[in-house]
This record gives sequence, structure tokens and C-alpha cells, in this order.
Amino acid sequence: MDLKTLKTFQRIVAHGSFQRAAEELNYAQSTVTMQIQKLEADLGVQLIERGRKFQLTEAGKFFFEQSVGIVKDLEHLQTSLADFQLGEVGTIRLGVTEPAASFRLPGLCKRFEAQYPHIRIAIEIASTQSLSERILRGEIDFALCSAPELEKDLYFEPLFKEAFVVLLPERHPLAQKSSLVPEDIRGHRLLITAATCPYRRKLEILLQETGKKPLDTMEIGSMTALKYYVQSGLGVALVPEIVLNPFPEGTTVMKMNSAGIDMTCGLLSKASEYPLKLTSAKLYQFLQQELIQEPYSY
Repeated sequence: MDLKTLKTFQRIVAHGSFQRAAEELNYAQSTVTMQIQKLEADLGVQLIERGRKFQLTEAGKFFFEQSVGIVKDLEHLQTSLADFQLGEVGTIRLGVTEPAASFRLPGLCKRFEAQYPHIRIAIEIASTQSLSERILRGEIDFALCSAPELEKDLYFEPLFKEAFVVLLPERHPLAQKSSLVPEDIRGHRLLITAATCPYRRKLEILLQETGKKPLDTMEIGSMTALKYYVQSGLGVALVPEIVLNPFPEGTTVMKMNSAGIDMTCGLLSKASEYPLKLTSAKLYQFLQQELIQEPYSY
């Protein structure tokens, strides 16, 4: 019993005639007859009464009623499998770091969903290091994150630079300067993120050559929450510019004149699985097109 035979049976019932069903399906009538005979043999029951007038047996009536749903389900399955082969149906496990998770990804997901309505995205938010480990364990398909410390089994494609600025209370002494350099931050309380955050590491690198005097710091676990602690006058912070739209009342934003202050971000995947396939490839290529900066400067 196969889908083709079930469809033949349904057309025979719809027309009440072997001949008309054969004409619609462009089969020889003998082919239609053989299909039904084989179907009855497979089921072990007679479906159609033998005689001049077309009539279903009781078993045939029951089978027809049940077969309608079966055919629809099988047709849907065929379509879904075809879409799967084209990468247009399935679930993608995407890892992402902040601030991209909050400020870039929602709009991107909305546009992607409009193009591929049958693809579902499961989003995991974590640090770059954690996402790297999860990719290697096969727990997520790929990630949108900052540049990691690459292992040989990982592949990173840089796409854009996350711009950083200094956020200060508007009456802070540094707010009177025309521009800032890393040395200016020393001597002022600095609000920093958790030790696992790559943005904190970026800041530490910037400041490591500005002197050996210990920094006055206050650790805040959330990158997006930093601006509210600055607003309260607790210190200054180096933050991604994207999180300051709009920046809090009572604060001011300044650029820092320093090479390498911005953070390289892109797509991270397992090297052995690159380029990605099927549904993952659809999202990967979409994010490439949406996020890449042309020309990209390394």
C-alpha cells in the first residue's frame, strides 16, 4: 500500500467509476484495476463490490473514510521532506552574546521568519567562551559572538565591529574634556562586567599599559545594566554604542581615541561542519548578508 494507490482508490470512489478515475489519472484502466486488486490483497479485505454497479463494501466505506486523513498527512509529509531538503523547514539552535542578543537579533529574527516561516530558531544567550564549548559539544549549531580564542576545531568569520564609547554622568570631571584616551580613565571608578565577558577583557587590554596603579572598579553582571549605574553616578563605563539608544538622561557619551577599542564580531561554527547545510545554512547566509560591513577591515 502506497500513496499513489491510496490516491487512485480515492479517485475511483469520487467518480464511482474505474474508467473515469483512469482517465483523470492518465492510467490504463487495467493499471487502476491491478492497483485496487493489490490493495485488497495487502489489506486482506474486499473494498469494492463485484458487479455492474459501483458500490463500496462496508470495509471499503470504512477504509475510504480513514484514507482521506492518511493521504493528507502523507502529502503534507512529502511537502515537509521536500522543504527540509531545501533547508526551508526545521529548527536551528543559535547561540548569541550580548548586546547582539537584545539589540540586533530581534529585528533580524523577524525578517528571517518572514522569508522562512517554517524554520524555528532556538536562541541560547551566553558568553563567547561558553558558546564555543557548546558548539564543540554539538549543543548548538553556530553562534553570533565576539571573536573567540580559536581552537583548531572552530571556524570564525568576522562580519562587523561593535563600536564602543565611554558613558559618564553628565557632571563627571571627564565630561569636560574634548576627547578621551585610556589613561584618562585611571583615577576614576570604572564600572566593569563579569570576568568572563570579552568586553571586560577588551577594557583590561586597553588599560594594561596605562600604569600599574590599581583600578577602582565596581563589577556589574549585566552589560545592558551598566548604563543605569552610570546614570546613578556610581562611575564611568566603556559600553557598546548600540546599548545607548537612547542613552539615559543625566549621562553623556564620549568617544575614546584608541586603536583597537572596537570589538570584532561574527559567526562561529565547528570547523568540520563549515560550510553549514540545510536550515542552518539559510540562517548563516542571512546573517552574513545582514551584518557584514563592506569593506571589512581586519
